[in-house]
Amino acid sequence: MPRDWTVFSERCPSRASLARIANKWTAMIVVLLHEHPLRFGELHGSVEGITKKVLVDTLRALERDGMLERAADEDGHVRYRLTPLGRTLHEPLQALRIWAESHVDDVLAAQDSYDEAADERVLGGR
Repeated sequence: MPRDWTVFSERCPSRASLARIANKWTAMIVVLLHEHPLRFGELHGSVEGITKKVLVDTLRALERDGMLERAADEDGHVRYRLTPLGRTLHEPLQALRIWAESHVDDVLAAQDSYDEAADERVLGGR
């Protein structure tokens, strides 16, 4: 019988899963690997700004969580591919990616508005 897990409970192990999948690097890696397996260098070159150490750590954590696997192909190169469990993450993470890209102008405008109001409060308080 399945347990009733909730991320709102301090002791719930689903919090660790939520933290892993809410990580920006995880989201990018899952979206990239959905199409086909990639080698480390291909992943590193596709995700601007990620260090090799962070990529290694993220790949190991996803492998440990059962989301991806490392496999050597016929030419002996290691490629990373999503497992069936990892593939279930693609749709929600792709939706987040689309939302972020679609609403970036709205978020930037809101930030500018907030910052202007904060500056007025600071300057107006003098």
